[in-house]
This record gives sequence, structure tokens and C-alpha cells, in this order.
Amino acid sequence: MTAATRPVGRPAPTPAILRQGLRVIWTGIRQQRGIFAIAVVGSVLWAAATVGTAWAIGYVTEHEVTPAVEAGEFTAGGLWTIFLVLFAVLVVNMTGVVLRRVAASIAGFNLQASYRQRVTRQYLRLPLSWHHAHPSGQLLSNAHADIEAAWQVFNPLPMAIGVLVMLVIAGGQMIAVDPFLALIGFLVFPGLFAANLVFQRFMAPRITAAQQLRAEVAEVAHESFEAGMLVKAMGREQEETERFGKVTNDLRDSLIDVGRTRGVFEPVIEAIPVLGTLAVLAVGTARVSSGDLTAADVVEVAYLFSILAFPVRALGWVLAEIPRSVIGFRRVDSVLQATGSMQYGEGRLPRTGPARSLSRQVSYAYADPGERAVLGADQPEAAVEATGPQRAMAIRNVTLDVPAGTTTALVGPTGSGKSTLTNLVLRLVDPDSGSVSLDGIDLRSVRKGEVPAVGTLVAQQTFMFDDAVRDNVTLGADLPDASVWDALRTARADGFVSAMPGALDAVIGERGGNLSGGQRQRIALARAIVRKPRLLVLDDATSAVDPAIEQDILGGLRESSDGMTVLVVAYRMATIQLADHIVYLEQGQVVDQGSHDELLGRCQGYGDLVNAYAREAAERAAVAADEEPTR
Repeated sequence: MTAATRPVGRPAPTPAILRQGLRVIWTGIRQQRGIFAIAVVGSVLWAAATVGTAWAIGYVTEHEVTPAVEAGEFTAGGLWTIFLVLFAVLVVNMTGVVLRRVAASIAGFNLQASYRQRVTRQYLRLPLSWHHAHPSGQLLSNAHADIEAAWQVFNPLPMAIGVLVMLVIAGGQMIAVDPFLALIGFLVFPGLFAANLVFQRFMAPRITAAQQLRAEVAEVAHESFEAGMLVKAMGREQEETERFGKVTNDLRDSLIDVGRTRGVFEPVIEAIPVLGTLAVLAVGTARVSSGDLTAADVVEVAYLFSILAFPVRALGWVLAEIPRSVIGFRRVDSVLQATGSMQYGEGRLPRTGPARSLSRQVSYAYADPGERAVLGADQPEAAVEATGPQRAMAIRNVTLDVPAGTTTALVGPTGSGKSTLTNLVLRLVDPDSGSVSLDGIDLRSVRKGEVPAVGTLVAQQTFMFDDAVRDNVTLGADLPDASVWDALRTARADGFVSAMPGALDAVIGERGGNLSGGQRQRIALARAIVRKPRLLVLDDATSAVDPAIEQDILGGLRESSDGMTVLVVAYRMATIQLADHIVYLEQGQVVDQGSHDELLGRCQGYGDLVNAYAREAAERAAVAADEEPTR
């Protein structure tokens, strides 16, 4: 099912979301307790200074403004008193705002950075079998949009805490001024809270749906970018545009629904304090006329209402962010809690001489994404097979012996399990059953990093970084340029690299866009050769290379292998004939093995396949010869 057609799950009930949101917030506070404490201190200072402004206005009104109005003149001392009182409150207010905003931003960004690093480390730790069951667009969304959503609540949170302090101080101050006017405030504030709770109840499912749709937009966009060449080659631009347009329009409609809901509730919430202020002025005016209050008292209480109207909205912001935070944290936590892993021991592999690879009775089935989601990422592939017997095994009971220092070719029709077997040989995945060893050492018993240190895979689909040729070959390893050039020569890539402006410093475009397919494959081959592996696995790694150059490369590997064992997935007769030993697979099983001549004489499937390869090569050569004069 594509992201565009994937159903959006129903959100949990609001009380459950609120509880989960509070747990998420507490998790973040515990991880950033120091900097968050500074934000709270700043928020308390801001709250106290904001309420203190009402006291200051009441004070200067009673002690300076009213006497000056009655006397008909202002003195310089009175003006200085008004200035100093208000300036002192302003300084405390500004200090609190700076501390609150800066510390809250640091806490939020620290959490985002920390969780991005944790998610990335988890992606690298989890085995390839786990990644097979999770689309890369979803993983990108987990590491970016979902983490931002999870911790966005920390922006308004310190302010909301300050608002609670402000309400306590303001309530006490209003009671001290006049309990009757304070009663009006105590009726207004519950009304504000009730309105915000109703607002949150309506917003929760809408924000939840919008956050999920954001992730789906990211997934579809990533798929479109990754499959750009396929889309253009197959003329599917319109269909892909419509697919992306559908999920984008769904997100647009969801965000409009969010905005519409905000548009209905926010004016009501903002009107409540204004109505309270009008009520205070009306009642206060009557009480001033009766002599029960002074004008300064009414001004102080009315000002309290006016300054509390906006900060109280911070509580609503926190409540509105909680659903997004819960959904984002859920999606991120599902990655962090994934327990799929590969077993490692303390063993070491020899570092010199050609390696012998032995796979005994190995079987493997790729996890179905839907089944994997149900079982959990920590379930072994065998468990997946048990729950889904209708799923075909990629390989079944295969025994593959690659003698040290030889070149072994894997041959078979498409889908016979050749690439799966190469992944098992280098322990990119573990078999559901059976064992894989190097030099008689079970790969499950060696330390992490041991297998990549002695064995290297070059796949058909090569990846190039948007970086210099040197860095694409060394991948950051500290290797001299002489070693890089030696590897390039062996891969027959030194000619076109030296012709590039800057040679080793020439920047390869994103995904090697300024190189041909054959050039990318030769640089990828040099990337493997420069590490001097004891076991080199080539999974159709020269498919885009001219046959003559391919023979030259494979011949060079045999001559200068420096104690290297080569396992190659072969499709061309020239490659097959260079191999010391050939293993023929069909439908995930070894059908026969031996030399080329032996297999031709006794294995009909092998003969049919290699003859088809030979006919195809001859046809291509004939076409090339016919076209040569017209070029």
C-alpha cells in the first residue's frame, strides 16, 4: 500500500493523549533539567514582573498621579519616582523573558539534536533485515519531522509554567485589593481553562491526522526523488504527480481543518478576558462611586485582566501542541525501542592471506513489511516465516564453499538467490537457519566490524557521494594518494579520473550524476580494492562496463589480488570463463557446481542460460559493428 492510500489511524482519546503528552514532557525535562530550570526561573521572573506591573501602576496612580492631579501639578521627584518604579519592573520583566526564551530554545534544540543522533545510531545498529521492512521515506520522517513535532512543545512550555505562577500571584493580589472584584476573576479564569480544554479536545484528532500526513508526504516525496530516473524512463510523470498531489492535498485539507478550528475557538478564548475586564470596570466604577474602592484599585485589577489575557493563551498553545508531540514521540520511540540486532562475540578474523568462505545449509526469507509490523522488529526471520508459510524463501538449504585464493562465480536466472547469498556471505543479514563462516570461524562469534575489515561487497547499484573522487574511494579512511591511484588502475578507472579537472580532487555530482554507469562502477570497485580485502564479493558489479574492460579488470584482480578470494555474481560468458569454480542456482537452491565445461556437459539449465548470455553478447556485438560506420 502506498503512502497515498495508507489509512490514517484514529487518535487515542483526549485524556489518554494528555497523559501521554505529560509523560513526553517529563521525559524531556529530565534530560534537560539544568537548562529547563533556567527557563522556568526566567518564566517566574517574567510572571512576577508582569503582575508587578499592575501593582506598580496602582502604586504610582495612588501615590503620585492622583495627588498630582488633585494638586494640579507634577513635581520632578514624582516623575522620577514613576520612572524608576516602572523601569525596575521592566528590567526584571526583560531579564525573565530573555532567560525564558533562550533557555527554552536551547532545551528544545538540545532534545532534537540528541534524538536525531540516537535515531541515526539506531538506524546504523539495526540489521539490514529490519531496514528491508521499513520504507526509507518513513525513516527520514522519523529522524526529522517527527522529532521536531515531539519537542516543539518545549517552546511554549516554560511560558505556560510562568502563567500558572502569574495566576497564583494575580489571584492573591486581586483578593488583597478587593475580594468582590477577585470573584469575577475567579469566574473568568475557569472559563478560560474550560474553553482551552474544549479547544484541545477538538484540535487533538485534527493535529494528529496532520502530523501523520506530514510523514506520508515525506515518504511519497522521497520515493519520487529516489525513483526519478525510473519515472522519466517509463513516462510516469503525470501519474507520479497525481500520486504526490493526492497526499499533498490531503495534508492541505487537514491543515485547513486545523486552521478553521483555530479560527472558531481563538476569538472566543480571547474574548473571555476582555469581557472580564469590562465586568471589572463596570462593577469597579459602581464601587468607586459608593466609596468602597479607589480609582487606583480598579485600575490595578483591570490592568491585571488586560495583561493576563495574552499569557493565558500559552496554556492553550501547550495543550494544542501535546497531540503533535505524542504522535511524533510515538513514531520516534518505535524506532528507538526496536530490538532487532545482530549477535556478536569476541572472536577475531585473520588479517592476511586469502579468506575461505563457507556457508552451510543456509536459508533466508525476506521479511514482509506488514508481517514485520505485526511481529515487531526484534522477531527473527524464522518467526516471520512460521507466521507466513505462503511466503517463498529467497534461498533454501544452500551450501557454498569458496576456497581461499580462488575466483568463484555464482550463476543463475533472475530471482535465484544470488544477491541474497552474497549478503549472507558478508553477514549483511543473518540466515534464518544454517551458518556462515570465514576461515572456519562462525561470523556470529566475531566482534562487530571484523567482517567489513576483511570482506567487501561491490553491488550493481553503486552509490556516489557529492564529494571528491578521493573521498568517494577512501570514504574518509586515511589512505595515501598512491594507494588510491593503484586501486583506480586495478579497476581501470585511472584513465578517466586523470582526465577530469582536478583528478582526485574532482567533485563527483550527487549520486555520480556527471559519470557514466560504467565509470561509477569502476570507482566503486576501486573503493573496495583500496582496502585490500581478503574476500571481494562482486554482485554484478561490472554490468555497465564494456566487456573488454571487464575482462581486463577481472584479469587484473587475478594477477594482483594480494591474497584475495573473489566471489562474483556473473552474467557474461567472459566473466564465467575466468572463474575457477562455478555454482549454478535455481529457485534459491544449488543445482550443480563445478567447472564451466563440466556444467555444460551435465546441467541443462546452466547450458541454456550461458548460451542465452552468449547469444545476447553476439547480438550486441553485431549491432555495434553495424552502427560503427555511421558514428
